[in-house]
Amino acid sequence: MNNIQVSLNQFLDYLKIEKNYSKQTIYNYWFWLNRFSQYLQVIENKQYIEEIEAMDISKFRSFLCSEDLSKKTINYHITAIRSFFKFLQKYDIQTLAIEKLELAKLEPRTIEFLSQEEVDKLLSMPEKFEKNKLKEYRDLVVLNLLYGSWLRVSEAINIKLNQINFENNQITIIWKWSKQRAVFITKKTLKLIKKYISLRYDNSKYLIISLSKNSKWKVVTRVSIEDLVRGYASLAWIEKKVTPHTLRHSFATSLLMKWADIRSVQALLWHSSITTTQIYTHISDKYLKKVHALIDDN
Repeated sequence: MNNIQVSLNQFLDYLKIEKNYSKQTIYNYWFWLNRFSQYLQVIENKQYIEEIEAMDISKFRSFLCSEDLSKKTINYHITAIRSFFKFLQKYDIQTLAIEKLELAKLEPRTIEFLSQEEVDKLLSMPEKFEKNKLKEYRDLVVLNLLYGSWLRVSEAINIKLNQINFENNQITIIWKWSKQRAVFITKKTLKLIKKYISLRYDNSKYLIISLSKNSKWKVVTRVSIEDLVRGYASLAWIEKKVTPHTLRHSFATSLLMKWADIRSVQALLWHSSITTTQIYTHISDKYLKKVHALIDDN
């Protein structure tokens, strides 16, 4: 018989050592699976993998519902359990068939994006409102990187100066599971980076640094970037909810509205599945439908 908690710890080691997952991803798996493990041991009084039955999964799903968790969050738990069971089966440990762990059907995903006019207005805010030149260019670099290079916050804040290739207009990014990939930088962003670096007088190896008194010259946090984007969106009088990811969505939507093919957009965003990218086509289709409707107004 295989103890649930011991097997869970072995799975987490597997994710760290063999799969080379990031600390955050491993933490997420630990969180979801530890909740499942505690439920089995405390509520169902089960200690071993071989004792887990299909009804336990159903009851656990109901338990999560009673905790007012969303369908999406519950699906995260079920997906983690499926990965855990797949790992156990790899080592010939008897578990439930993966097919029995079904995911709840979710409502079609919707995303918020900015129009080109709103993007242009947002990107101009540091120049209009920031008096400190170093902070002005730091913030311009942040906004233009998030939009023009479609980076996620976690990727942007970890960029080191030696990862920037000024000759080829590229930045080497440490991507998921510590993989490397190169992203393009617009000529405008590259020019801003050069100016920003010329204004700095610190020894930090990171591109985006904090300029606040309590953490000066240190790497900025995710929250700081989120606050930065939200603050400039407010100054631009943009009523939509604007997050760093909104800029990524906006860029992808803008490309499709300018007739970029979806496969190219998929490659630029580094989506493993075309299905993930297709959500942007629904948005651009709605936009094009409105444009086409203008014919009826003439």
